[in-house]
Amino acid sequence: MSVNREKYICLSAMIRSREASMLSREKALRMVDAASFDEAAKLLTDCGYEDMSGKTTPEINHILALFKEKRINEAASLCPDSETVDLFRLKYDYHNAKVLIKSEAMGETPDRLLSGAGRLSAERISGYYRDGQLVMLPRPLAHAITQAREILARTGNPQAADFVLDRAYYTEALELAGRLDCPWVTGYVQLLIDGANLISAVRADRLGKDDSFLDEVITDGGSVSKGAIIAADGAASVAELFAAGGPLRDAAGEVLNTEGESITALEMAVDNAKVAYLKSASLISSGPEVVVAYLAAMENEVTAVRMILTCTLAGVSGDVIKERLRDLYA
Repeated sequence: MSVNREKYICLSAMIRSREASMLSREKALRMVDAASFDEAAKLLTDCGYEDMSGKTTPEINHILALFKEKRINEAASLCPDSETVDLFRLKYDYHNAKVLIKSEAMGETPDRLLSGAGRLSAERISGYYRDGQLVMLPRPLAHAITQAREILARTGNPQAADFVLDRAYYTEALELAGRLDCPWVTGYVQLLIDGANLISAVRADRLGKDDSFLDEVITDGGSVSKGAIIAADGAASVAELFAAGGPLRDAAGEVLNTEGESITALEMAVDNAKVAYLKSASLISSGPEVVVAYLAAMENEVTAVRMILTCTLAGVSGDVIKERLRDLYA
């Protein structure tokens, strides 16, 4: 069944209008070069953000979290297909699951770290978890939480628990994309999986991890199969699988052309490849592609804003901030 694009006309028009005020790279660089933190923060008001001048780092993080939640929940209320926005809300369900599991293990209160941008409110997922009512959660999420808790209890390794939740998230996201019957959206989710797999495989190789570790961290469903990645002989061989073509061609080149153990350049190249893919939706007048591209770009923008403002507050030099700045959608 093909996408009914007429249903998306009004929402797409609203998004195109809002895209015009998104943070551009030029304005981001102006923020970095601003004479003061307050001046940098005030530049954001033209992009729809509240004035964050005079705010502390915790206050900035809280304001940006609410901004992101508002934009995602607004799109959800207007979107004709729930799966389109659930692709984004899904991530925060799994984020909340990680927070709840780790907080329980450490005897801490999770409230301040929970997100309200998920399919389930922070209060609901926290309540179901606390009361042992995982059956009330979506089945894939409940199953992943059960597995992650068991692994953490058995191994004491929170990273291993995260691997379970990450794989479950990508698997469910791919299923949601499939229900939309929109190749571009499916391609975007596959790009997310490919990017995570490429980074994980390179990091594992540089840490000297074996195939059993790769089996835990690599997710199936990307354009390069899990089996092919595990069978590859080292980071360079993995990179060659992605260098053959597709959105991550340049990112794979970072692995092939860069020596040393730092993967910062690779992570940046993967992020930039995602933005380049999102920009390909600019030629589509209406449809789920417009919604997905905007929400992904908005999340990327919030990450950039947080980095610039918090680094400026911390006294990080402008040159260093510019080196860390990823590509932007606008």
